[in-house]
Amino acid sequence: MDATSPPRAFALVGPGRAGTAVACALAARGWRPVAVAGRTPDAPSTRTAAACLATPAVEVVDAGRGADVVIVATPDAAIADAAAALAPALRPGALVVHLSGASTLHELDGVLLARPDVEVGSIHPLQSLPSADVGRRRLAGAWCAIDGSPRVERIALTLGMRPFRLDAADRVGYHAAACVASNHLVALLGQVERLAAHAGVPFEAFLPLVRGTVENVDELGPAGALTGPVARRDDQTVARHVDALPEDERDGYEALVREARRLAGQRDQRGADAGARGDGGFADRRRRSRSLRRRQVGSEETLA
Repeated sequence: MDATSPPRAFALVGPGRAGTAVACALAARGWRPVAVAGRTPDAPSTRTAAACLATPAVEVVDAGRGADVVIVATPDAAIADAAAALAPALRPGALVVHLSGASTLHELDGVLLARPDVEVGSIHPLQSLPSADVGRRRLAGAWCAIDGSPRVERIALTLGMRPFRLDAADRVGYHAAACVASNHLVALLGQVERLAAHAGVPFEAFLPLVRGTVENVDELGPAGALTGPVARRDDQTVARHVDALPEDERDGYEALVREARRLAGQRDQRGADAGARGDGGFADRRRRSRSLRRRQVGSEETLA
C-alpha cells in the first residue's frame, strides 16, 4: 500500500492470540480495522481486542460489512460456520482468510457457494504467538504457509513475512511438523525443568545450551549439530542416564535416544523388547550398569 492509496479496511472474527496479533500488525502498517467479532460482542476477549484496535465489537453476521478483508481466526472446528455466517454481509470482491495451519480452503467452501463474487485464502504464520503484543512483533521475518487468492501473498508481505505456497494434501503433515518444532519442544523443555530440579540445578542454567543448540542446527542442520553420548556411540553413558532417571521420565528419554540414533544413522535398538531378549536394549544395559557398580563396590570393600 503506497502513501496515496486509501487504507485497507479489515475485520477480525475470532479475537484469540493469533488473530489479534495479525490484526494489530495490520493496523500498525496502516490498515483500518472496522469490526471485531467473537463468541458474543461482550465476551472479554472480544472487548479486549476491540479496545486494542479501537473498533466496534459486533456479531459475526455483521463482521464483514465494510471490510475489504476478513480474518477468520477461530478454532479449526468453527471456521466453516463462522465463514458461512458472515458471508451474506460481505461486500463484492472481499477476501476471507483463515489462519489455520491444518485446515484447507475447503473450510471456506460455504462462503464461495453463497458469495461467488468474493475470494478466499489462508495464511498460517510459522511462529509462536503467545500473546497479541509479542505475536505482532514476531510476525515480521517469520515464514508462513499460504493458499488461495494472490492477494493473500501481498498481505503476508505487508506483514513482513516470508510466504510459501502449500498444497492442500501436504497441509496436515506440515502442521504436524510445526507442532513438533514448537509444542513438542516446549514439552521436552518441561522434562528438562523437572530433571534439573531433581538434580538441584536451576532450569535457567540450561537455556544458553538450548539456544546454542538451535543456532547449531540453523548453521549445520540437525545431523551436523548432533553431539553427546549417542553421537559418539557411548552406550554405557546412555544406560547410566536411564538408570539415574526417575521411573516416569525414562520412556521420554529412551524415545529420544532412539530418534537421536536414527538421526545419526545408527541401528535402532528397540528398548524394552530388546532388553527382554538381553540383546543390548535399554533394560539390558541398565542391568549391566547396576551389575558393574555392584562389582565395583565389592572390589572397594575387598581393598579396604
